[in-house]
Amino acid sequence: MAARALSWCVNSSLLQFAPGAKGTKLRGTSYFFWTTFRRTVGSLRSGRASFLLGLPALSYLSYEAVRWVQSSAVVWASDEEKVLQQADYLYGCAETERLYQLLLQYKDSDNAEFLWRLARASRDLSLLPDTQPERKKQLVFEAFGYAQRALERDDMCFAAHKWYAVCLSDVGDFEGVKVKIGNSYIIREHLEKAIKLNPKDATSLHILGFWCFAFAELPWYQRKVAAVIFASPPTSTYEEALEFFLQAEQVDPNFYSKNLLMLGKTYLAMKEKQKALLWLTKAKDYPAHTLEDKEVHKEAVNLLKKLG
Repeated sequence: MAARALSWCVNSSLLQFAPGAKGTKLRGTSYFFWTTFRRTVGSLRSGRASFLLGLPALSYLSYEAVRWVQSSAVVWASDEEKVLQQADYLYGCAETERLYQLLLQYKDSDNAEFLWRLARASRDLSLLPDTQPERKKQLVFEAFGYAQRALERDDMCFAAHKWYAVCLSDVGDFEGVKVKIGNSYIIREHLEKAIKLNPKDATSLHILGFWCFAFAELPWYQRKVAAVIFASPPTSTYEEALEFFLQAEQVDPNFYSKNLLMLGKTYLAMKEKQKALLWLTKAKDYPAHTLEDKEVHKEAVNLLKKLG
């Protein structure tokens, strides 16, 4: 399962304003969800904390679909429904560049289904390891523009709300910490709307859980700093984060290695060692299909060693 998420330097950002902070840098988006996004959401205590993300989405493809994907450089279709099906095939195959080129033909469409997929594809392309910094920035803002248009076209599309939230967080990496944290309420609002529209979408639940975990983990002195900068900074608890991670797992068991890891880390933060061991072991044993899965495995192994 691929993952891509939304990145957010909460700890490192606030440390810039903390007494004695030196040389702290903001981090960019990590490719979680998804993936290959796909890079991984960084540890919240690493100085490169990410506000989520990872998005999951691997579809099971038929042999014919895989053969078709491999045989053409650019995919063409006769009608919108078929194009969307082909787009989902390509996404499932992690054919990021081909997917982007396919959907780019419909960048002027008024169909939200094309626009949110194009936002996702643009974002995934920005997260590939060989994407240059300037190209990455261009793609991040491009993705946000498509997500924004998707939302304008169809406010009842849960995926439009989800990807608007993810892309808004990404844009914050280039607009400064105040803007990024200031947007946090908007991000949560759209994630909640996505979940309301589609309670069965495990990735939206996971992302919101990560949002809660990020703020729950802020040390007291960073909370104090945030309170000085923002009248009412976002807050949350590990219990709230746990609720969303568990809901995601109930909706789609074992859908995403990162969700298993976050369940383990949340229980660990709540000092429930046995439950933490259970979920960290599941994360460790999760089949490593992607780079993110391998990173999850490594982190789970390290945490299990510390637990003894």
